[in-house]
Order: sequence, then structure tokens, then C-alpha cells
Amino acid sequence: MHRIVFLDRDSLIADVRKPAFAHAWEDHAATAEQDVVKRLRGAAVAVTNKVPLRASAIAQLPELEMVAIAATGSDNVDLAACRARGIVVSNIRNYSTVSVPEHCFALLLALRRNLRAYIADVEAGQWERSTRFCLLDHPIGDLAGSRLGIVGYGALGKQVAHLARAFGMEVCASSRSPITDPGVRQLELDELLRTASVISLHLPLTEQTRHLIGARELGLMRRDALLINTARGGLVDEAALAEALREGRIGGAGFDVLSKEPPLPDNPLLRLRSPNFILTPHVAWASGGAMQRLADMLIDNIEAWEAGQPRNVL
Repeated sequence: MHRIVFLDRDSLIADVRKPAFAHAWEDHAATAEQDVVKRLRGAAVAVTNKVPLRASAIAQLPELEMVAIAATGSDNVDLAACRARGIVVSNIRNYSTVSVPEHCFALLLALRRNLRAYIADVEAGQWERSTRFCLLDHPIGDLAGSRLGIVGYGALGKQVAHLARAFGMEVCASSRSPITDPGVRQLELDELLRTASVISLHLPLTEQTRHLIGARELGLMRRDALLINTARGGLVDEAALAEALREGRIGGAGFDVLSKEPPLPDNPLLRLRSPNFILTPHVAWASGGAMQRLADMLIDNIEAWEAGQPRNVL
């Protein structure tokens, strides 16, 4: 009988059905890194969303046969150590192709139409004191006719492109693979940064993509451009972004992710108080429908592994 341990069950608000084979299931609301080995000792399957599984821990878990990541990102798991041991690692794919793109456009629309500034004005009583029927103190822009630059053209990038075309935007993308979708123009990253009104990131975090957007790249962007990141915080140099926003070198930014989560108090983006910056706490993925799809795929992955036909293997 396989023992299965979910290290951070509270990270997933959904019904998680139990696998259709003999097993012992153990949930932990959350797990500190120092408790990983103790909790996984004797387990065949480790389920983790964000709890790290380092090489040092894996070396102390001789019975571990599978790691089921309850997310798409895998940077919290030492894949090389797992491969060396023959441990199967599976992740979740394409479960949030509605939730993340919709959140992306929620950030984009709020910034382009200056909603934070107008909401603050209403709450401060400025509309009540106005001599006009409306307030026009902050510029409002349209999406239609503007260029969206998508960096990373996987399932999420493609869905963002689909929504953008519905808004009447011109869609361009930067990708390592050829893009053949009609209505999407492929550009090199620097040209994308120089010409787009909006840049939206949809890349995994790797050593190659870490700080992909730094001071140089921010300097290439238009002064009215918006930067949207619903992917991974480490893709952007946060100190460089904070400086660019304070100095007005780009138009604004909407972020759902930071380089360390929960963030440290000294993160420069946490201290920004500006209507042209919106920060949400890594919730773009977390619609009810998306979380349930994730939960179902998680168990599908475990059942496929037990049947000898592992899927979504990293």
C-alpha cells in the first residue's frame, strides 16, 4: 500500500478525491522545510505545492518514488536529484488558462483606465465636491488599437492573445519557438519592449529567464508602457522596476507575483504606493474552477503513475 503525504494541503481550496488504488493518505495544512524529511519518511508519494524538496531531503527518503507537484512551477523541487534517483516528478499543466489570462486583463484594464486613482478620489469625497458631473483628473486609455507584447507563447500566452484580439489589440509575441498563429506577429524581445504599449510575461522561471526584465530592458520600454507579470516574480528585477516606476520611466505595472513569497518586508515593490502600480498576492491562478481542475489533475497524475503510465513528467 502506497503512503501519500500532501505537505501543504491548505494551499489548495478544492475537493481532492482520493486515488482509486490502495493507499494511506496524510494531509498537512502546511510544512516547514525543516519538517519535510520527518513527514515524508516512509512515503512513496510526496504532494507539494510550494514546500521545497531539496537534494539533501531527497537523499534521506529512500522509499520516495513520486513527487506530485500541485502547481505548474517546479523550481521548489530539485529535479536533478529526483532524476538521479529515478523518482517521477509530475506537475499540473494548462489548468488556469481561463483564470490567469482574466486576471492579467483585470490588472491591465485597471491600470489603463486609472481605476485606483479614481476609486481613491471617490473615497476622498472629491466627486461630491466636484462642480462637474464627472471627474477627469487622471488620463484614461483604451486597449483597442494598442500593441500587446507577450513574452512566452505557451498555453497562457495564447489565451492572453485570444482575449487581446477580442479587445481590438494588435498582438505581438516573443518566443523561442516559431509562432504560426494568424494575427500574432513574432518579434525579438528588444523590439517587443521598444514598441509595445503593454508587455505581459508568461514564462517559467529558470536560470536563463531570471531577471529577464532588468534595468536595461525597462529602459527600452515606452514611457507610457505597462508591464504585467502573472508568471513568476524572479523574471523581473524588482529593485529596477521600483526605480523605473518612481522615476516615471514606464507607465505602470501590475504584478501578481514576487521573487519570494510570502514577501520579505524590505521588498521594494511592497513599499510602492502609487496608482500606476497594482500588486495582488499570487491569486491569478486561484479561481474556484481553476483550483478544482488542478485538484482533479493532481490525482490523475498520481493514478497514472501507479498504473505505470506516468504523465506530465518533468
